Amino acid sequence: MAVVAPVDRVILLLRDRRVIVDADLARLYGVPTKALIQAVKRNLARFPADFMFQLTREETSSLRSQSVTLNPGRGAHRKYRPYAFTQEGVAMLSSVLRSQQAINANIAIMRSFVRLRTMLTTNVDLARKLDAL
Repeated sequence: MAVVAPVDRVILLLRDRRVIVDADLARLYGVPTKALIQAVKRNLARFPADFMFQLTREETSSLRSQSVTLNPGRGAHRKYRPYAFTQEGVAMLSSVLRSQQAINANIAIMRSFVRLRTMLTTNVDLARKLDAL
């Protein structure tokens, strides 16, 4: 059985796309979420809808209800709905955030997306073989 890397745990499936939410990316890059979003908004032309999208209220509620570690009290939650970044959006972030930690995080994230794609392909192949049997 493969060991799950910390990056693998933050990849979610939303709108039939594998994505990472902005707060998780910011934590991996070692920057505040607000700074990550500001950098993206300064370079918005680099992030079309298939690279990044803002979660709906329902998606945000669903993610929030799945989290057991929410902090109680005023100011504990964000005012704005989170953004989700696809693999292409994460790759584009490397041109926006240029610190060494961001570079290392990007490499780890890209490897996780590839590992996940490989696992899914392997499972599909295995399912076909089982069907054939």
